[in-house]
Amino acid sequence: MGREFGNLIRVRHIISYSLSPFEQRAFPSYFTKGIPNAFRRIQDSILRVAPPFIGFYFLYTWGTQEFEKSKRKKPADFEENK
Repeated sequence: MGREFGNLIRVRHIISYSLSPFEQRAFPSYFTKGIPNAFRRIQDSILRVAPPFIGFYFLYTWGTQEFEKSKRKKPADFEENK
């Protein structure tokens, strides 16, 4: 056979390249480009994402408080008429 595992089939008009794992860099320009880009993307989308989350948070807390209030017993129902 004489072929390696990565070259088992020959496909025409398709060029593929590979790089050894020992030659790759795991985090190229992570601190110089990656983190600043993440901050920029967060700043661009915060005004679209934050208001619904804040609104749903207040709606959830209000609903939870109302539910807990409705579960309480009313003291006036248990007073004896004297």
